[in-house]
Amino acid sequence: MGELVSTYGWWILGVTLLLCEALLPGVYLLFFGIGALVVGANAFFLPDLSWQSQFLGFAVVSGVATLLGHRWYGQRARLGDGAPLNERTRRLVGRTASVSEAIRNGRGRIAVDDGWWSVEGPDLPVGASVVIEGADGSVLRVRAVDDEPPQPSVKSTR
Repeated sequence: MGELVSTYGWWILGVTLLLCEALLPGVYLLFFGIGALVVGANAFFLPDLSWQSQFLGFAVVSGVATLLGHRWYGQRARLGDGAPLNERTRRLVGRTASVSEAIRNGRGRIAVDDGWWSVEGPDLPVGASVVIEGADGSVLRVRAVDDEPPQPSVKSTR
């Protein structure tokens, strides 16, 4: 009877986790549901598995499923539109914008689309066009449009 409960218990847990995954936001319950279903199948075909082995198997299978899922979803996110959604500053690199608050002493603000960003760069007046070259956190690094981009230095190994 105990073996029957443990087998069906794992299957019930697995199906419950998969249903919760369908109803709740996120993706992590999927991997634990897969782990529970795999352990339930092992418990069915190997009825002599101890409860310690079952819990260890659940932890290992869930961990491996989580790692594989993270790799799968991580690759799909990067294959999309370029920069990931939560890295807004990376999506702005290379774009041209106009200075909305004069850059003085290396600090100012620019308007990009429907937002304003703090910037670091050469002193420029309001209305000057700049190219976004990079970011330090939420502060963008800019240069004037007519300035030539800096060339990477090549160090000699001699």
